[in-house]
Amino acid sequence: QVQLVESGGGLVQAGGSLRLSCAASGSIGSVGRMGWYRQAPGGQRELVATVRSDGNSNYADFVQGRFTISRNNAKTALYLQMKSLKPEDTAVYYCNARNKFTLINYWGQGTQVTVSS
Repeated sequence: QVQLVESGGGLVQAGGSLRLSCAASGSIGSVGRMGWYRQAPGGQRELVATVRSDGNSNYADFVQGRFTISRNNAKTALYLQMKSLKPEDTAVYYCNARNKFTLINYWGQGTQVTVSS
């Protein structure tokens, strides 16, 4: 089992920045890919960014260079630096960790990001 706890969400004006954090604990040795997903009201959960065990990262098209995902070497912390935020970035942001052996996904409880226009 892997436990994930997000923090850092909040209310920000359009054009502003936020840094999301995710603290991971439990069976860290089983963690492979980690990432951030988001779900807007009435919408489906969608991928924002992922980072693999080898450090390679992947971003959704809508990020357009505005967000940066990072992780510490111990895989106990995951971050998402968000800049130039837009009202359409408003969503609950979820931290994700995937077991590299079973491919089971673990999720945090989510942190709300609200961008006002």
